[in-house]
Amino acid sequence: MESFGEVTFKGNPLTVVGPRLNVGDEAPEFQLLANDLSPVSLSDSAGKVRLISVVPSLDTPVCDLQTRSFNKQLDALGDKVTGYTVSVDLPFAQARWCGVAGVDRMKTLSDHRDLSFGDAYGTHIKELRLEARAVFVVDATGVVRYVEYVPEVTNAPDYDAALAAVKALLG
Repeated sequence: MESFGEVTFKGNPLTVVGPRLNVGDEAPEFQLLANDLSPVSLSDSAGKVRLISVVPSLDTPVCDLQTRSFNKQLDALGDKVTGYTVSVDLPFAQARWCGVAGVDRMKTLSDHRDLSFGDAYGTHIKELRLEARAVFVVDATGVVRYVEYVPEVTNAPDYDAALAAVKALLG
């Protein structure tokens, strides 16, 4: 499934591969690479609320800010929440970035191999072979409870709305 024009980069329309998820959908399983090249799947964090922040590349200002912002907020939410930042950056680059940025709560995961996460979550930008900016909140049972596809890749997501969705699931 492909859609054209729902996402732009500097105003230019792009093609996104994959379905658009909706609140109430079952979150697709994924297998991504952690910084140490170990596989990480959605089911690894079953029983926890998951905040999945999707960015084109950690080496850009908005993606950097997005990951740092969510990392800071996760400290206040405790261990019932797992945070993932997904990009197509290589795991080595993600590890370097985390070390420099001091990010320790958001686990950076790489979709560089085949963009299977992007294809399943509707974030694979065909022309750029990058992820579109998006945020998903998945409950402890694997149901999507919040979705934001950011229409312009260079814009930030609605941090407050995503965090409100996480907090609502925590009670």
